[in-house]
Amino acid sequence: MLRLSKKTWLALEAVVDVAINARPDPVQSKEITKRQGIPQRYLEQVMQQLVHAGILKGVRGPRGGYRLARERRRITVGEVVRVVGLMESSDDPVSTGPSELGERVIAPLWQDVQKDLMERLDNITVEDLCQKAEEAGTANATVPADFTI
Repeated sequence: MLRLSKKTWLALEAVVDVAINARPDPVQSKEITKRQGIPQRYLEQVMQQLVHAGILKGVRGPRGGYRLARERRRITVGEVVRVVGLMESSDDPVSTGPSELGERVIAPLWQDVQKDLMERLDNITVEDLCQKAEEAGTANATVPADFTI
């Protein structure tokens, strides 16, 4: 069965958390850690990779944190998966070369499955995930206090 790697899972949770909570101020990584239970040591690595890929924007300063680099309807799940996939070492070549059967039958099958999966993920946006979070009652956006009289 196909499974998401831990870093991919964390990256998707973090991006959706930022999409839900980064209004009007950026989201600090410690806030994501509290809300989602993501270990801080993994989170910072993933967040920096997402910043370098242009999915998130890092904001410096005491009230700094992260916000989306583009509108959430313009960021796909496929993009996030690809960025984190570059960090993973799961694509290491097999130490002993694949057999002819593996090269001609199994490898093309697996490539087709991966291609189909990535095409499907490219059609799901962060906006779609935010809507699902809202429908599921898990869009726990922090609303800033308004002290206007």
